[in-house]
Amino acid sequence: MIFDVFTIFPEVFDPYVHLSILGKAVESKIIQINIFNLRDWTKDKHHTTDDTPFGGGGGMVMKPEPIFSAVEDIEGKPPRCPVILMSPQGELLSHQKAMGLSGNNHLSIICGRYEGVDERVREHLVTDEISIGDFVLSGGELPALVLIEVITRLLPGALGDPNGAQDDSFASGLLEYPHYTRPAEFRDWITPDVLLSGNHKEIHRWRRKQALMHTIQKRSDLLTNAVFNKVDIELIREISKEMDVHPSIINLIRGENEI
Repeated sequence: MIFDVFTIFPEVFDPYVHLSILGKAVESKIIQINIFNLRDWTKDKHHTTDDTPFGGGGGMVMKPEPIFSAVEDIEGKPPRCPVILMSPQGELLSHQKAMGLSGNNHLSIICGRYEGVDERVREHLVTDEISIGDFVLSGGELPALVLIEVITRLLPGALGDPNGAQDDSFASGLLEYPHYTRPAEFRDWITPDVLLSGNHKEIHRWRRKQALMHTIQKRSDLLTNAVFNKVDIELIREISKEMDVHPSIINLIRGENEI
């Protein structure tokens, strides 16, 4: 997959895209990340990419000309791939959204700055707007890196464990189960016996139960869209007896049998 990123701060990306999962994916040619400096498409001697907003008000707005010129020079006119604007007004990034985007072989990502971009960019160039959360950052560079990594993890061969992306939190609709490693005992805190038993059936059952418990305790909203099988229903019955589960949470759970 090709990621083309348009930004006025290309220096932000270089250190991160050559490390860990992204770095390995680049080396393996699973992904290609191209960083383009929007200032290269300006026409004044100061390489201006922003200006004061019409109508007054504080802050600066990113000008449309450099953004349109850069994206259309690289991606074509009209662009031949989805053009994503990282924006707090966008759709909240989710596992499902990332799965959908991972089906493309080429994505263009625009990193906003200041008060945002000229509305004509949003209306006539951008195909998707994505937010990584309900908070404010100085620009879209960090969100762009988040988006690239989230999508890359879903691509075949990007993770060492072929099932790694499927086991991650949110991939199955639930939070992930807890993990333990050596030493088996640390400061009198011990690893659950089942994980040391070698009984893979029981380990799988324990992990699924823990995932259900964590989701009920921490993110019960995720239960609305999760899919449950007969074993899950049995585990949820056990959980409801072992811990205080509000009836409204139980009512969110859909399965083949009633609890």
